[in-house]
Amino acid sequence: MLAGEFKSLRVAVLGMSLAVVASTAGPARAFDPGAGVSKESGPFALFKFGFSAYKNGRKDEAVEAYRYAAEKGHTGSRWALANMYAYGDGVAENDLEAFKIYSEIAQQGVEPGSEDTGYFVNALISLAGYYRRGIPDSPVKVDLAQARQLYFQAASTFGVAEAQFQLARMLLSGEGGTVNVQQAKKWLNRARKNGHAGAMGVFGNVIFQEGQTVRGLAYMTAALDQCSPKDRPWLQSMQEQAFSLATEDDRRVAITMSQNMHLQADDD
Repeated sequence: MLAGEFKSLRVAVLGMSLAVVASTAGPARAFDPGAGVSKESGPFALFKFGFSAYKNGRKDEAVEAYRYAAEKGHTGSRWALANMYAYGDGVAENDLEAFKIYSEIAQQGVEPGSEDTGYFVNALISLAGYYRRGIPDSPVKVDLAQARQLYFQAASTFGVAEAQFQLARMLLSGEGGTVNVQQAKKWLNRARKNGHAGAMGVFGNVIFQEGQTVRGLAYMTAALDQCSPKDRPWLQSMQEQAFSLATEDDRRVAITMSQNMHLQADDD
């Protein structure tokens, strides 16, 4: 993970204030006296309480605990709070507030190999998504070059399959820079070998368009067989379109070949 090259890893996030928690937290409330924690408790105790409260459906208590822990610098609590704002989970949905908290995590950086690495990487990917689409009625505007750079950091330094996949898609379409099909294929292959079914399907579609009909169809078919339900609609549409252009013989061979293709396989 490049541990020898970095003492810490940070990312430059453009133009936003990082005063994140207090701005929308509202008036502080006291915990139930029987809860076993208070706002004076340590950040990890607050985080554990927040996690337990969240699991048991007491999301208002979870938000309160995460806020106190976040104010004390607990990265996991910041991340949990950002996700709740991003998805409107227990609080009113607020993408700008989520963006600010993810930005704080990214600016804080991470020591290579630390327990906060997952939170840091998730923050990079979340920020990339916000820069890719912008946040309406806010200072956060579409910045495709910044999105591409954030995906690249998560893809190259941390080897995250979703970041590799999204970076490849931007390289294929020219979002945030020039089109580079060869680089896109490289990242799609890495994501595929890291278990990303969508990357397998898109890689198949790329080589299908390059003239590798049978192999491309096989990858798309294998991806469709192994994907998650949320990815099925777009993968199925892509695969069916390719199948409609192929001969019956090519389809038959591709289906047979696909049965021996698996995510995380080493074949190229």
